[in-house]
Amino acid sequence: MEIAKKCSEAGAHFLEAGTPLIKSQGIGIISELKKIAPEKRIVADMKTMDTGYLETKLAAEAGADIVSILAAADDKTIEEAVKAGKEFGVKIACDLISVKDPIKRAKELEGFGIDYVCLHLGIDQQKKSNYPYSTLKRLSEEISIPIMAAGGLNDEKVREAAKAGAEVVIVGSFITRSENPEEATRAIIKALSELDG
Repeated sequence: MEIAKKCSEAGAHFLEAGTPLIKSQGIGIISELKKIAPEKRIVADMKTMDTGYLETKLAAEAGADIVSILAAADDKTIEEAVKAGKEFGVKIACDLISVKDPIKRAKELEGFGIDYVCLHLGIDQQKKSNYPYSTLKRLSEEISIPIMAAGGLNDEKVREAAKAGAEVVIVGSFITRSENPEEATRAIIKALSELDG
């Protein structure tokens, strides 16, 4: 919560309740984040694979503004999440983590009416792979909905992600493991603000 406060004060536009945080503290942690930063958009990284309607509803009722569903989920799960998103006033982001053909799947997901697609290099994947900027660029050319980039990003990598087409960058450990989370957040914002356009 202290890190979230510092990020908010430093000017972050979004605050994310990550999957391990939600699992360890329960869905109420979303409400706690909303209380400390009511003007920020709260992302609930639910990584929903089933019960799309129910989990979206739970996150929305807890105060989430954006709910993450796994792109690998069944199409019906995505449809149900989109339905709940409309009903409860939250945006749906589909996380492409570990999807074999992210371009093809992103096009399919766009047809379901999701609001964001997230190209995410997971923590375990980061041990063996670099962030897929070329895939990010292709996504930006193939779909029209906003793209989020996540996974091992820092103040240098966010520039590359933005140049490749990311409209939202999600930064975790660079901030959370920093000795000064507020300063780290400002470094991200500064790096993005220095880009042309």
